[in-house]
Amino acid sequence: MRPRIAIPADTLTEATNIINERNAAFAPRPLIEAIIKSGGLPVILPSVDSELASSYLNLFDGIIFAGGSDVDPTFFDEEPHQKLGPTYLKRDQFEVSLAKASFEAGKPIMGICRGMQVLNVALGGTLYQDLSEEPHPTLKHSQDAPGNFPSHHVNTDKTSRLFKLVGARPYVNSRHHQALNQIATPLHVTAWADDQIPEAVETTGSDQILAVQWHPENMFKHYDYSRAIFADLITRSSK
Repeated sequence: MRPRIAIPADTLTEATNIINERNAAFAPRPLIEAIIKSGGLPVILPSVDSELASSYLNLFDGIIFAGGSDVDPTFFDEEPHQKLGPTYLKRDQFEVSLAKASFEAGKPIMGICRGMQVLNVALGGTLYQDLSEEPHPTLKHSQDAPGNFPSHHVNTDKTSRLFKLVGARPYVNSRHHQALNQIATPLHVTAWADDQIPEAVETTGSDQILAVQWHPENMFKHYDYSRAIFADLITRSSK
């Protein structure tokens, strides 16, 4: 049986061309395809009241927190920076609660871009609301190249699980202007860009969480190290 992989849905705030629907829940097609081709079964979870988040736990074996809008800074006790991008509070409330519940339940977890940031915040860490807050950024982390093309290299910790999956210096895509600041206690950084921006985190002492700052779902078709990250989640979720 294929392991069930949950994807907390994003929300399309504009009206769709189908019965003029507003606030439609959706998940990125490349992410759905990556899960299927890796041997999993995607299960899309619409945002509901945060008190109900734990009720979803029995529906999935593993979970991916995906990309999207900025995380509301009030979740790490900050007011909005002038360069903060669009946020969507209802999704943040739901995903932070679901991340906490999934972590406590021991579910295998993967994070992608915003998803890595949500996990860090949910577990007690903080973010740079914009890279202008970070003292040493020098690379372009929000690429103008098409999203399925790599943009810069990252350096992996040779003792990490990520190193075994993607090697020492994978070439990755990059579409973010926020970054991890204080790292949550259950996590440690296992990859960095050349300007020292954190590019991946894993759980300390277990294989429960692997999260990356780039978008492997967009590079899945052409890069084996992107496929390896999804294969790792399917393996962890099949146990």
